[in-house]
Amino acid sequence: MTNNHLRTQTLTLLPWIICGLGALYYCYEYFLRISPSVMVPELMKAYDLTGAEVGGLSAFYYHAYVPMQIIVGLLMDRYGPRRLLALACLCSVVGTYLFAGSHSIVIAELGRFLVGFGAAFAFVGALKLATIWLPPNRFALISGVITSLGMVGAMIGDILLRSMVDALGWKMTTYTTAGAGVILAIAIWVIVRDVNPSPLHPHYHTERTYFHDLLRGLWGALRDPQIWFNGLVGFLLYLSLSAFAELWGIPYLEQARGLSRMHAANANAMVFLGWAVGGPCWGLFSDFIERRCLPLIASSLAALVVVCIILYFPHVSYGPMYFLLFLFGFLSSVQILVFAICREVTHFKIAGTAIALTNMLVMLGGNLFQPVIGKLLDMGWSGTITDGTRIYSALAYQTALSVLPIGILVAVILTCFVRETHAEIPMDGREHG
Repeated sequence: MTNNHLRTQTLTLLPWIICGLGALYYCYEYFLRISPSVMVPELMKAYDLTGAEVGGLSAFYYHAYVPMQIIVGLLMDRYGPRRLLALACLCSVVGTYLFAGSHSIVIAELGRFLVGFGAAFAFVGALKLATIWLPPNRFALISGVITSLGMVGAMIGDILLRSMVDALGWKMTTYTTAGAGVILAIAIWVIVRDVNPSPLHPHYHTERTYFHDLLRGLWGALRDPQIWFNGLVGFLLYLSLSAFAELWGIPYLEQARGLSRMHAANANAMVFLGWAVGGPCWGLFSDFIERRCLPLIASSLAALVVVCIILYFPHVSYGPMYFLLFLFGFLSSVQILVFAICREVTHFKIAGTAIALTNMLVMLGGNLFQPVIGKLLDMGWSGTITDGTRIYSALAYQTALSVLPIGILVAVILTCFVRETHAEIPMDGREHG
């Protein structure tokens, strides 16, 4: 094999390696994001917390993540993903060490805040790398694949973390996950590159993008009602993860459905598996039919039916519940199309900024509804405590988690106001008429 052939193979693989590392950081970030969901009893006992306070501790992640999105988008478009992703990963590692090493709830909250700060760069950075290195006509599919890797991280978190917590304790388990982040940060620094050297790529460019251009583009995006409608649809559909699977799904399945801790963690992981399978499928299907809004509406209506069965039909057995949770995740994963819509109504130079704005709206769900659901649970609490942990009734969970079907129904209505892009990217940055 000649040196030229080896070099050609390396150049062919390099975009996928680079984008793969970005996606792997998103996977790792998701692993850290959902970790409190498998530690709810341990956290309640360690810090003497109520349901609302556990939700508040977990939501400190979003207190940093959500407002950082606009800044992250501007920084990605201005400085590129490499340095930002490596430093962000190290920030998450520091936050994870603080979360594990603290005996104070204030320090634990600071740790979660730093994890969220670092994680704020993950999804936007991965999509920015995809914009730089991969074909633009497959952006919906690529978004789905990146999302799938995040779901893999969540599934590993649900299944592996529960076993590790039982074997090692929650603090040592968290220290171990922080160590893995150090290795990942080094790999990103060494391998990832910000510039595509191929002039054959549609968005090959070398000129610098200035902040005043980015701010002008951001102002235009903020004034565009389509960005807001689209982002709110993503926000409401993402509640299946941010308000359910990432925190309250396991306690619901354990306390309201009577599953063991391990079975509850495994069943909850089916939501993430559904997202992992569904994300690429919806991206590929949407690209194929060149429609975005039709799949959003149809799949959302189906997800509405499924979540109502999960919440309000009390006699669903263990096996069918596994399938229903998978189906709920699969149908809800149509949400990834909002990022394709966002990409298709904005100019390449401000792609990171526009995606970050949309992601900020999407992630508001965890910031707002994790503590809200905890508060609703506390309002329905009958006073039962077992081993330092509050026990909530099935009715309390049904009432608190009713935000899910209500949110999906509102998402369907809002999708009717989102303009269909027909999977076309306007090269001059103008919106579709």
